[in-house]
Amino acid sequence: MAPGEPAAIPFDILRSPKRARDKIKSLQDLAAISAALKARGKTIVLAHGVFDLVHMGHVRHLEAAAAEGDVLIVTITPDEFVNKGPGRPVFTGGLRAEMLAALGCTDWIGVNEWSSAEQLLELVRPDVYVKGSDYSNEGEDLTGKIRMEREAVERHGGRVVYTDDITFSSSSLINRHLNVFEPDVMEYLNGLDKAAHLESALGALDRIKDMRVLLVGEAIIDEYLYAKPMGKSAKENIIASRYSGREVFAGGVIAAANHVADFVKDVEVVTILGERESYQSLIRDTIRDNVTIHSLYRPGLPTIRKSRYVDPGHMRKLFEVYHFDDTPLNGPIEKQLCDMIGDRARDFDVVIVTDFGHGMMTPRAIRTTIETAPFLAVNAQSNSANLGYNMVTRYNRADYVCIDAPEAQLATGDRFSDIEDVITDGLAHAIDCDRIAVTHGQNGCVTYDRQQDVRRVPAFTRQVVDTVGAGDAFLAVTSPVVAAGADMEVAGFIGNAVGALKVGIVGHRQSVEKIPVQKYITTLLK
Repeated sequence: MAPGEPAAIPFDILRSPKRARDKIKSLQDLAAISAALKARGKTIVLAHGVFDLVHMGHVRHLEAAAAEGDVLIVTITPDEFVNKGPGRPVFTGGLRAEMLAALGCTDWIGVNEWSSAEQLLELVRPDVYVKGSDYSNEGEDLTGKIRMEREAVERHGGRVVYTDDITFSSSSLINRHLNVFEPDVMEYLNGLDKAAHLESALGALDRIKDMRVLLVGEAIIDEYLYAKPMGKSAKENIIASRYSGREVFAGGVIAAANHVADFVKDVEVVTILGERESYQSLIRDTIRDNVTIHSLYRPGLPTIRKSRYVDPGHMRKLFEVYHFDDTPLNGPIEKQLCDMIGDRARDFDVVIVTDFGHGMMTPRAIRTTIETAPFLAVNAQSNSANLGYNMVTRYNRADYVCIDAPEAQLATGDRFSDIEDVITDGLAHAIDCDRIAVTHGQNGCVTYDRQQDVRRVPAFTRQVVDTVGAGDAFLAVTSPVVAAGADMEVAGFIGNAVGALKVGIVGHRQSVEKIPVQKYITTLLK
């Protein structure tokens, strides 16, 4: 083979396959097809997108794309990078590719391997890259990828063309006609001024981008021990399980810091680790680039670790074991903690307390935080180790309180009233706090503003993989949003979008990020 000559291809690239499925090729095949056809003087056109629900807007777009050259290659976003929220894409990558292959105007189809198209464009090197008219304004692109894609095309002598024909939104059609949401969600969304709500939500996220956030709370190591139940032991009255693996995550305040990090400029954490089994390396490797950790060490003790035994088949937790000493801090280490909080808190726009009730937030530490935080957001968690002893009423003042429904009921001693009444008749009087959010699992959340009363925002997904850390993600992202002056219902909407994305993540394998949240909110409000 002469230098520069395209590699041999084991099929006829000049004739469209008779079967639609035969149009679907690997990216390496598409690159070879493109090179071989360009060597024959053909003009290669590439169109790329999600194409979750193919409609007439897509057909017109692809017909216009085909008219720009001799051969039209269409590639699609892989399932794992379709950032439109839980339940999307509706159709798998294989089905989406097959639908596009069935169109007469397409010649070759492929599924991208990456989250965006830059590397794909470097590989295929089309003469023309075609996008829809809604991408023509680079300044409105949430991701900044359109500019990078244009630069990738132009680097190899190509050009970008924007089609201008009838357009539809796949997300809008799916939301309206495919029943992807529960009836209460549809009723809620249909009752909103969607354009105004979208503008408010995206504006709220934009306003926090230059904020500095300080988080104070316990670092917790979340250990997942995967064990498949086999059946009852023949000799003991217990269920025997087969061990199948282990994952260890930096959780607690560390996970909360990572969730908010992509939304704001700078994040710092004040926390307590154990002098032995500190898990410093795991924490250091886990934190995002704009997160700084300030740690104190409890002598002779391990960092708090919660070991959960999990059935890997359904991600069902079988039982858990706490490894910790939750004796309250005292003496020199308590003074060091209070000094650390007092020295730093005033320098931040928002101070978020994630109080897991394991001895770090003593009355003295709470008092110091209340006195020095310019804007204080608080969560005081109730769990099996502290039930009834770590109520949010320990904080007599806060600017924003975010707890779950059982925690609100415990704090007010009211087990039976509606959550709205628990907030307005109890919690709002127990704490000097004007803004409250109470998360309520599959019932969504209830938000309270002393000036606006209560609003309920439904949960946006029932597809739950793992609930661990969902409340912390809600708290971490909504705290700066509330501090920036967002309407509480808008804050609850953002928090539920964050929570819906988080419950699809096992443990803390990854944190919630800004662009997927923005895209999900946009998808919900189309």
